[in-house]
Amino acid sequence: MKKTAGIHHITAIVGHPQENVDFYAGVLGLRLVKKTVNFDDPGTYHLYFGDGGGKPGTIITFFPWANAYQGKIGAGQVGVTSYVVPTGALSFWEERLGKFNITFTKEARFGETYLLFEDPHGLQLELVEREQGELNHFEFGGITPAVAIKGFGGATLLSARPDQTAKTLEEVMGLEKVGEEGDLIRFRSSSDIGNIIDVKATPLGRGQMGVGTVHHIAWRAEDDQDHVEWQEHVRNHGFGVTEVKDRNYFNALYFREHGEILFEIATDPPGFAHDETPETMGENLMLPEQYETRREQLVESLIPIEVRPLD
Repeated sequence: MKKTAGIHHITAIVGHPQENVDFYAGVLGLRLVKKTVNFDDPGTYHLYFGDGGGKPGTIITFFPWANAYQGKIGAGQVGVTSYVVPTGALSFWEERLGKFNITFTKEARFGETYLLFEDPHGLQLELVEREQGELNHFEFGGITPAVAIKGFGGATLLSARPDQTAKTLEEVMGLEKVGEEGDLIRFRSSSDIGNIIDVKATPLGRGQMGVGTVHHIAWRAEDDQDHVEWQEHVRNHGFGVTEVKDRNYFNALYFREHGEILFEIATDPPGFAHDETPETMGENLMLPEQYETRREQLVESLIPIEVRPLD
């Protein structure tokens, strides 16, 4: 059986790009590792935030549209994105969220304590302490490695058919069912981050794509050969799967599982430093080759953004 190591990235739709940058870099201390455009709609940004190295399992990506309509979180989406922080760091994050007037609540499940809050555009986020995962040595805005977000803890999936989503996680993606609590079924993959997936067992009303919703969740493939094997594997389980798409920083293929959540499988290589140096990642607008001739026009149309400390 094929088994994904875990989450590669999560992609969401948000509003004004500067508000997006201020929250994920300025408040949460993540690194803007790539500033590019939506390859299918180059009139808008595609922004990638992660740890200092932009490793798989740490990357959240955004399509920001200022003044776009608000979406509705519901079935067929990732409902909550979890971030993992070092053991003992939650008190720091309680103080930091309070400092920026971000309302949060605390919740206990599966023996862990979570801080739940929203980003400025309505995305549901949470922080959880865990020993697993390397420290993030990127420092910004007074956030040190001792408390910095290490990457994804996982995600909560909202499915139109939870039994089918659970079946896909186990039989197609190779995750292991490890428990049930309340209305949640928990699965785990082999990675030390991005490895815990909760599926809400009760179907919700259908979600509506828009600002404040997750567009898709991407799973890890080791390399291009593994990726091709995943394509065949998914097809052999009866899913319609796309051709391989070159996303410059990884190759991607997509399929919609039977609970209506859009799954992507993405390669770990080549990563985000192949067109910038590791030191300068995220500083410049990077365009795929097909859009370089339109650089001046695209720069004029995009809202200027700046990574800035908010303290």
